[in-house]
Amino acid sequence: MAACFLHTADWQLGKPFARIADVGKRARVQQERMEVLDRLGEVARQGGAQFMVVAGDLFDSPRATKATVAAACSALGRMGMPVLAIPGNHDHGGPGSLWEQDFFRRECAALAPQFRLLLKAEPVELEEAVLFPCPLLRRAESIDPTAWLRDPAVSAGVAPGKARILLGHGSVQGFGGEGDEEEAAVGGNRLDLERLPAGAFDYMALGDWHGTKEISPRAWYAGTPEPDRFPRGAGNEPGHALLVKATRGGLPEVVRVATARLRWQAMEWHFTEDSAVGALEQAVGSWMGQRADLDLLRLELRGSLGMVAGAALQQALESWEARLLRLKLSDQTTAAPSAEELEALTQRPGDPLISRVARQLAEQAGGTGEEAEVARLALRELYALAVVS
Repeated sequence: MAACFLHTADWQLGKPFARIADVGKRARVQQERMEVLDRLGEVARQGGAQFMVVAGDLFDSPRATKATVAAACSALGRMGMPVLAIPGNHDHGGPGSLWEQDFFRRECAALAPQFRLLLKAEPVELEEAVLFPCPLLRRAESIDPTAWLRDPAVSAGVAPGKARILLGHGSVQGFGGEGDEEEAAVGGNRLDLERLPAGAFDYMALGDWHGTKEISPRAWYAGTPEPDRFPRGAGNEPGHALLVKATRGGLPEVVRVATARLRWQAMEWHFTEDSAVGALEQAVGSWMGQRADLDLLRLELRGSLGMVAGAALQQALESWEARLLRLKLSDQTTAAPSAEELEALTQRPGDPLISRVARQLAEQAGGTGEEAEVARLALRELYALAVVS
């Protein structure tokens, strides 16, 4: 008997994205995490999935707001199929968790009757498969949540003809728990899959690592379906869900499906000449195109620019900041006016005051440290006022 299902994880609904200063843009990013759920449902239905599993962190916090809970339950109900989830480190199932709240239970019963939260480490038999959930009942478990499955007797007599699917949330072989700038890293929650009985499980659906990643032919991280942070090295591929077809004793068929709408990009640029500003504009433009309010960019700038080129860069940055949902900028460029630019400021017979101030600033700008950098920036502003305008 084959089981076809969608494996997803790390929705983290209600994530605050506090580093996005613009309130409207922050709300846009938060809403996209909710809207991706409808895309997950569409992927599951088109792929012939019989059910969906969420390998932890459905919510970003065990204290999600009522509005977030209601919207999530509504989206779960629209899936049109059974959805089974375990709590992760963000929405752990310990005492006082949102899963115990009357409001969640009422909304779930009214809007998402096919949703099922698995809070106990015990087999759950479905028509097509048997699930072996490893829920987190606290944020950081010191004991391996999969330890209960090391005893071969646990799974030996359970529905021998059905695919066996493990649900886990945590770190495997150094992967997992990739905390970002908005959250502190959490220890614990180590999943030692190598200590499980050989061949006991046909597929291991994992959560916590936000990129899609194959650990072994039978063990995968689904990753978050909508990216929530800037790229972190090669091989980190968020923005997917996994369509899985598993049979008892066979290797699973796993197909990754893109689900993301927002794009998070990181770029580094070193200016060696003034014309490089145009090259940067072309690079950003070819990536962003005509899009607006759909991209987030981390941009690191180094090198030196003349005053005209520096002014052109500032105009480009102003435009990108308006069009992007977030521009995380590290601008370490220095102002290095050309000889022609300095002459245009310091040799002005009709403006002796400007000439005198420019000469003083040029002298200060030749030094090092914060005072020299302030002088270089002042030269740039003075050039824009006295020459460009």
